[in-house]
Amino acid sequence: MNADLASAAVGLAVLGAEHAEESERDRTLEPGVAQALAASPIPSMLVPAALGGGEREPGEMVAALSAIAKGDGSAAWCAMVAATSGLVSAYVDPDFARDAFAPPAIAGGVYAPMGKAALDGDEYVVSGRWPFASGCRHATTLMGGALITGNGRPAVRAMVFPADAAEVHETWDVTGLRGTGSHDIEVSELRVPMGHSASLVSDRPRHDGPLYAFPAFGLLALGIAGVAMGIAAGAIEDLVALAVAKKPGGSSRTLAERPIVQSAVAHAEASVGSARAFVDEAIAEADAMAGAEGTLGTDARAKLRLAATHATRASRSAVDLMYEAGGGTAIYARSPLERRFRDIHTASAHMMVSPASLELMGRIRMGLDTDNSQL
Repeated sequence: MNADLASAAVGLAVLGAEHAEESERDRTLEPGVAQALAASPIPSMLVPAALGGGEREPGEMVAALSAIAKGDGSAAWCAMVAATSGLVSAYVDPDFARDAFAPPAIAGGVYAPMGKAALDGDEYVVSGRWPFASGCRHATTLMGGALITGNGRPAVRAMVFPADAAEVHETWDVTGLRGTGSHDIEVSELRVPMGHSASLVSDRPRHDGPLYAFPAFGLLALGIAGVAMGIAAGAIEDLVALAVAKKPGGSSRTLAERPIVQSAVAHAEASVGSARAFVDEAIAEADAMAGAEGTLGTDARAKLRLAATHATRASRSAVDLMYEAGGGTAIYARSPLERRFRDIHTASAHMMVSPASLELMGRIRMGLDTDNSQL
């Protein structure tokens, strides 16, 4: 990982952990954490270098997000959303993209077509309300997926607009990742120039390079996996720190001396480590193909999604093991394991890494007719 990227990720991990309680209480990143994120190279990791971004390799993105998540899951999730939303910069008008996505901008929003848009001249008139808009309180640029109406065959496009054009509805009262501020956002009859919109399914990126041969949804899934693996790695460290110091009631031995706890730690380490290796392998193969051919076939895209989904679910299982091994101590809000448990179960609920993804990969592997547009 690039030295500047690594340093920024570690700094955000430390800062995120220090202010995790404040972020959770206020249901949005603590201002200092949000400011540090904006000042870092993290949000522009996937923005083309020609636009002032980092144009980093997907493996670097995964590593950076994992490092942040070891400190705080919410900070890492907001970093992930900012980074993957920045990918849209490669699809929209370059002059607009330089203003909307180049540092110190922070992008966010929701691609799901919860809005509607009608073409009027060279602009779309957009209305919609989108839930799960992580980081919307500190974002400078937002987007919302919209179904294009009145223009022949229905199509979905991401409409990109300034964050202050949207109304934020306070809806984020949830179990985990509380500090992400994933509230609803809404616009009404907002005019969006055509060049400020993109289809992540049918449009081609306006920029060359291996990164932009990767599918947008695949990169999103990899980002989620990066966060999940970081949460799991942090949970293992938390359990080890607890186990070497804690003596359960009525026992003269520490928790670390119990074979069942030793086995749980080893199993968790192996599970997350092997999942990370699978992710690295899938990225390396895809990167080689992207560099040689300029595109990725269905099998490569499927492997990326499978590796990301597996890593997220393996990370959840590892956190569950650590939470259980922590015993009664882990159930208290003051325990970092309690937050890790809530955060990983919220992260793993994302549709990009859901059980449906496994079904999709299975259909492809067995040669069945499959709609792979979401790969």
